[in-house]
Amino acid sequence: MSLTDPQQLKSGMGAVPTYSGFLSLFRRAATRSLNGVDIVSWGIPYDLAVTNRPGARFGPRAIREISSNLAWEGAAWPWGFDPFESLAMIDYGDCEFDPGKPESVIAAIEEQAASIISEVPFLISMGGDHSVSYPLIKAHAAKHGPVALVQIDAHSDTWAEDEKRIDHGTMFYHAINEGFIDSAHSVQIGIRTLNSSDHGCTVLDANWVHSNGIMAVVDKVREVVKDKPVYLSFDIDGLDPAFAPGTGTPVSGGLSTWQGQTLIRNLVDIDVVGMDLVEVAPAYDHSGITALAAASLLLDFICLRKARLDLLANAKDA
Repeated sequence: MSLTDPQQLKSGMGAVPTYSGFLSLFRRAATRSLNGVDIVSWGIPYDLAVTNRPGARFGPRAIREISSNLAWEGAAWPWGFDPFESLAMIDYGDCEFDPGKPESVIAAIEEQAASIISEVPFLISMGGDHSVSYPLIKAHAAKHGPVALVQIDAHSDTWAEDEKRIDHGTMFYHAINEGFIDSAHSVQIGIRTLNSSDHGCTVLDANWVHSNGIMAVVDKVREVVKDKPVYLSFDIDGLDPAFAPGTGTPVSGGLSTWQGQTLIRNLVDIDVVGMDLVEVAPAYDHSGITALAAASLLLDFICLRKARLDLLANAKDA
């Protein structure tokens, strides 16, 4: 495969056995050449801002490894197409930062993310703990203006801090206050921990999701987001620990993997401009089910991206 020819990047899913070969995300070319690339996948192996169990720095590696299980079949179910036949996607590797200088990490993530999205239409980021969403959203807001947040999570991550302190429970508080997130058009889904303020976001807690059904969630997202550019942030602890035990702050009563996938599969008519999936901590996983859930959600999102582009192209031709 040529890494400089965009058409060669559209190679579709291969026939390499799941137990062999190199382990980029979905076997995509591992390169930092951005010529003609439609989607970049990128790891951010940072977990110095956790408040409970560490280990999410190993999340990107675990997701890449188990994604080989999904990269050999051809057409993705239930989409009925192979997204990599038409989308040129690469694995850009991981964000580079100095863990000995933790105060510099947030700026390093923002700078590198901004560099990527200045050349490529879409960035998929794999955490790492959830604090990495703050610099990612800041970079996307610099390009698109304030973004609507669609967040799937057990925690609101909007706990107020008097000082400029970013951890994986405060980053959306800061992003809202600093104007990077348009909270009036933002939705938090699956929340099942207490916070005294919604900070202007629409909160669909876990009980609401289970009582009303996942398609009602989809309808509410459309209603709230409207035509705003959306940043999608999926904390794997949004899923119930039965489906995703490998995470730092598990909370019972969450979504099933099916509910998470169904939500993503039905967002084709909203303008998602970037996304991350965070908090996979493989040391607490069992048989790789958390990493598999994460990889499956990412594949659904990639298919969603293709469906969205097809929808826009068809509307333009009509």
